Amino acid sequence: MKDLTLYRNIGIFAHVDAGKTTTTERILKLTGKIHKIGEVHEGAATMDSMAQEQERGITIQSAATTCFWNNHQLNIIDTPGHVDFTIEVYRSLKVLDGGVGVFCGSGGVEPQSETNWRYANDSEVSRLIYINKLDRTGADYYRVVKQVETVLGAKPLVMVLPIGIEEAFVGVIDLLTRKAWIWDNSGDPMGYQITDVPEDMKEQVELYREQLIELAVEQDDDLMEKYLEGEELTIEQIKGCIRKGTRDMAFFPTYCGSSFKNKGVQLVLDAVVDYLPNPMEVKPQPEVDLEGNETGTFAAVDATKPLRALAFKIMDDRYGALTFTRIYSGTLSKGDTILNTATGKTERVSRMVEMHADTREEIESAQAGDIIAVVGMKNVQTGHTLCDPKNPATLEPMVFPEPVISIAVKPKTKGGDEKMGLALNKMVQEDPSFRVMTDEESGETILMGMGELHLDIKVDILKRTHGVEVEVGQPQVAYRESITKRIEDSYTHKKQSGGSGQYGKIEYIVEPGEPTTGFQFESKVVGGSVPREFWPAVEKGFEASIDKGILAGFPCVDLKFTLTGGGFHPVDSSAIAFEIAARAAYRQSIPKAGPQLLEPIMNVDVFTPDDYMGDVIGDLNRRRGMMKSQEAGVIGVRIKVDVPLSEMFGYIGDLRTMTSGRGQFSMSFSHYAPCPSNVAETVIKEAKERQAAK
Repeated sequence: MKDLTLYRNIGIFAHVDAGKTTTTERILKLTGKIHKIGEVHEGAATMDSMAQEQERGITIQSAATTCFWNNHQLNIIDTPGHVDFTIEVYRSLKVLDGGVGVFCGSGGVEPQSETNWRYANDSEVSRLIYINKLDRTGADYYRVVKQVETVLGAKPLVMVLPIGIEEAFVGVIDLLTRKAWIWDNSGDPMGYQITDVPEDMKEQVELYREQLIELAVEQDDDLMEKYLEGEELTIEQIKGCIRKGTRDMAFFPTYCGSSFKNKGVQLVLDAVVDYLPNPMEVKPQPEVDLEGNETGTFAAVDATKPLRALAFKIMDDRYGALTFTRIYSGTLSKGDTILNTATGKTERVSRMVEMHADTREEIESAQAGDIIAVVGMKNVQTGHTLCDPKNPATLEPMVFPEPVISIAVKPKTKGGDEKMGLALNKMVQEDPSFRVMTDEESGETILMGMGELHLDIKVDILKRTHGVEVEVGQPQVAYRESITKRIEDSYTHKKQSGGSGQYGKIEYIVEPGEPTTGFQFESKVVGGSVPREFWPAVEKGFEASIDKGILAGFPCVDLKFTLTGGGFHPVDSSAIAFEIAARAAYRQSIPKAGPQLLEPIMNVDVFTPDDYMGDVIGDLNRRRGMMKSQEAGVIGVRIKVDVPLSEMFGYIGDLRTMTSGRGQFSMSFSHYAPCPSNVAETVIKEAKERQAAK
């Protein structure tokens, strides 16, 4: 049986360009997993194995790897930083016990770091902070530490101080041991020496060390008393307090370095082992029933208990489908038959592998605490629970955001439809935030995703990975429709044509619901004017109708139907008659209920150097942006603004032009809001023209 106290399941996450993948490369080098370091900017990083990642220098898929440090097994997941791929961060955090948040020494706490930090808070994942790129011009360790407090509302526990800054950055001082780690300029991570603290930094070191201990001992009343009485605490006692505070997220141990120059990463690895929790120290996963309600039982991290595992990522590669799985309890062995509670089907485990970026090692079995990949699973999707068929249970599932943008695609070659269909099917399994549908009227294939870059990458994967060249239509916004007025109305469906007829009369109220409530139905019928067995048919008729709004055919949201009365015929009434009545009632009443068009509004977070601020704000105003805040930093300004998605197409190009290539932005869905009438008129007109053309 493996010793789970020697396990660390961790993720590395940050804003795009803060150096996550480079940091992971250094970890692999230091732990002996790779011998030659691959560089992101050269397109040779081990963890970025996709062609699209190597070209763009960004991480798209989370990659998993296993390595060892100080006799501990580290299962590491390197996650993407770009906002369109936060789904990858979210689902990785779901199965991790701890994380390392990487921040850029000059960029500081950037938009995406904030989103990821929020996800990690929601998932209750303990974290270390690593402030990278201290060799960069404009780097300032103390400013970023302050930003962690002000922007993230988190409490950094400063564990090291930098020696020198920007070009003069040579190493770090470990505050606990009062020792300086100084690297030479050979670029060898092992090319360092441990010396005493430089004379000119002794005072500063004592000041920060005192702050560190004061914050740490708050975790233990007895030690706090000893400390306040002037007793010198041992390093082990202080470490025990830091471990507890990190696990409880009371504070976040903070380190710094330059991954690219191989300085400072060893101390982060030591901290992963010393302070981040092992699988047995985190709250066990709650089990739920088939409706998603918690049952009050938990998947205890114990290899002797029944199997409970969560499939958190599906990846298709040249060896077949890989199902990345976190085992929460029990043991999984080659040849086992497991039950997928989402599908109710069992599957046999034929091959299991431990992943190292894009290479793998075959294993015979795995147990609670492990993160592994199962090869060749047929019906498993992200978020499905795999368990012991004799002792079934479902783990708390993942919740995925709704797509906000769509494009139409069609194969360039005749006969490419089938090939494209198979490829898209695989891609949907890999990425739950990516959806595919067929427009029934036009027969077009519609791809839906989280942003322009998201869909751009999907089209690229279709072409490169699956060999399907496609023609791409203009991006379409996922508009919605709703109503503004309460209407009381009635409808009678009568059909008589030989034999038994159809009859159903309904009286009802249709009214606007609260935002995000979707579709609601209630029956207040008393006295049996509409028999109870026909109520579900009325509900079904209304619910089936809301897929198409009457203004432009977009789905209708946030409305409530209340059945108040009606009439029936003892022979001619049937469920189908009442369902038809409800469908016709929808078409009759919605036009009277003040229908309106809703558009998706995005949270946009823009960074611009000071010199270009006026142009950037003026441009956002022209895009109907609603300013929320502006925050001046050392090297520029961050602007937070709500902007309709329809105004944001092609924004990255415009921003780069305005800011001489120095501006950055991130965007995530916020809410739906009513369209201004001039915009609504244009959208409705275009929708009707498209329908007429079909």
